[in-house]
Amino acid sequence: MQLKEKNECALICYVLAGYPDRRMCNKVVDALVRGGADIIEIGIPFSDPIADGPTLQKASSLAIRKGITAADALHLARNIRDNFSDLPIIAMTYSNIVIKMGLHKFMKDAKASGFDGFILPDMPIEESQQYYKNASAYGLSTVFLVSPNTSGPRIKQISSVTTGFLYLVSILGVTGARISFENYSIDALKKVKRIIGSKIPVGIGFGISKPEHVKIMSNSGADAVVVASSIINMITESTNRGSLVNEIREYTKSLKAACGK
Repeated sequence: MQLKEKNECALICYVLAGYPDRRMCNKVVDALVRGGADIIEIGIPFSDPIADGPTLQKASSLAIRKGITAADALHLARNIRDNFSDLPIIAMTYSNIVIKMGLHKFMKDAKASGFDGFILPDMPIEESQQYYKNASAYGLSTVFLVSPNTSGPRIKQISSVTTGFLYLVSILGVTGARISFENYSIDALKKVKRIIGSKIPVGIGFGISKPEHVKIMSNSGADAVVVASSIINMITESTNRGSLVNEIREYTKSLKAACGK
């Protein structure tokens, strides 16, 4: 509501639990929040992240080799909640991890750790009844995805089980930082907004990496923008961990400054 009154879109920033290591991951989150991130999205490493591009796949693989698990993501969420009591935190992972832990137990533990909702990109709405039921029971938001070629009736169907924000994939493909966007991305955003109106917020992600990208999406009606691969790229390519935190904070400030409509 505060962002709406300011006529700003929300900035959602992604971190991968335990990457590049547990200690630095906490520092990265702190830099993102102090730089202006409105929501933190915590990725849980998975061996077959089908929606992720090369950047996130590589990071996820490295995290798994270091022994990072869903338990580390829960621990990270607890740390964030202790430091930022009102900050929304969402988990991004895959259905296998949730089901393996046990749907009810995972939701219970996630709520206790400070999570506010989930993005499960491989969860089809046709099989989401128990997921939706358990999430709702703990007051956790569900975030489902639509793409530029999702039909109008399908968008309405998916939005009916979305309680957080509807996640519009901006491109026909996987995640990854991009130089520019095609017109179809903007057209898709406007289409989704037209179909669902003000029923639920619409966030857009996949490829957003620059302030000018954020500005384009904000001006086109996005309620939120998701920035992921570019943050992981900064971490992966950093040769000076001492300056990395400051670089991420300043980068986040530049993204947040572009969120005004």
